[in-house]
Order: sequence, then structure tokens, then C-alpha cells
Amino acid sequence: MSAVPPSLLCLGLCLSQSTWAQKALPGPTVPQRSPVTLLCQGPKRADGYKISKVGSPEPLDKEEETTPRKTNTLTIAEMTVDKIGLYHCSYQRGGRWSQFSDPLQLVMTGAYDKPSLSSVAGTVVAPGEKVKLQCFSKISYDVFILTKGDDDHTQNQSSAPQDGRHQSIFLLNPVSSTQAGTYRCYGAFRQDPYVWSGPSDPLQLQVEGTTDSPSSTQPRRSPGEWLSLGGKLKRDSVFPCL
Repeated sequence: MSAVPPSLLCLGLCLSQSTWAQKALPGPTVPQRSPVTLLCQGPKRADGYKISKVGSPEPLDKEEETTPRKTNTLTIAEMTVDKIGLYHCSYQRGGRWSQFSDPLQLVMTGAYDKPSLSSVAGTVVAPGEKVKLQCFSKISYDVFILTKGDDDHTQNQSSAPQDGRHQSIFLLNPVSSTQAGTYRCYGAFRQDPYVWSGPSDPLQLQVEGTTDSPSSTQPRRSPGEWLSLGGKLKRDSVFPCL
């Protein structure tokens, strides 16, 4: 088995009230036992950094017990259950500590068997059409999470029993060109919201009339292996009930 490259996550902050999250590769959903590096973004002349788990009274390494970190990165060698959750960071400059950054969530995937994902209307649809994506599994997951492309958290819904399995229906309507792309879904349990199943097989949704929609005679493209994440991460981006 080939080695999995480390994930690179970014936590952005400044001394003002404005905080943000930068681009991350491959995203905040990390396969179990894979490495991940947290990057705290502050000004170039920062004196030190603190990267910590939200709500945790203990520093993430012994160095922080006596002095601020001189580097703005923290590497987790293996993603395990004790490393999941929300992380934030702050930097020191001129003897003052900044506010904490907005939290960045780390989710471990691959803990359970993957669910299945299908499109009721098929994978090539017309603009304006109502599309239902169905995520289902024989495992009694409490919640299914649908992601698109960069593993941005698109939707999450409680599962319901149906014909001997558990499922959720995700609505994309009316569909437009912006909703074309590669979708996956995961299963999870409410008591462990940051521990997800393996991803479903990718589903490539194509919208007619868009540049990446093939004609009926052309083969469909294989989805890419690597994902990227951009934009601000919200506190409630996974489970609003937290």
C-alpha cells in the first residue's frame, strides 16, 4: 500500500476580530492512521503560537507547557480517535496573545463500512430538474453526511429505516451547473460525530449544457483522487445539534 501524503489544514487568525480558514489539502476529513499537519496563520513577525483542541486544558505537546511554539505548524503522526474534534490557534506578538482563530474540525474517516450513494434521477440531469441523492446502508447509522468535490460539508441528515436498511434522501433542487461534480456520502453515529465511515463510491453528477457534461456517446470521466478545501469553516458545519 502506498503511503498517504500528510493532510495540510490551515487555521487563520489576526489580532482583530476577523478570523478565517485558508485552503486545505486534501481536507479536514482524514483517513484513520494517516498523518495531518495543522498550520496556524499569523503575521510574519509573530513571537510564538499555540495550537490546541477546543475545550482541552492540556497542551498538545510538552513544549507549550513552558514556552510558546516557535513554529506555526503541528504534525499529528497518526489520525486516531483521541485526535478528532475542533482545533483553534492563537499567536503572540509584543507580549500579547491574539484571539483564538475560528475552530477547524478534524474528522477521522474509515472507522466503519462505507454506505452507498445513488441518484434517483440518474447521473445526467437537466438544469432545473429536482434531483434526489440517496445515501443508504445496512448499518444503522444515525446520520448520513453528503460531501461534494472538496469534502465541503454539503448536507447532513438523520437516517430513517427503509426496506431493511437505513437511508437519507438529499435534495438538490432546482439543480444548476454549480451543483455538477463529484459527490460522496458517509455514515456516522451521534455519540461520535467526528468519527465517520469510509466514503461511498464517488457519484459524478452532470448537468446538461455545462462544459463538463458529456454527450450521450462520450464516456463519463473518472473522478479525481485528490480533493481541496477552500472557504470559511463554520462551527456548525458538521452537526448542528452539537
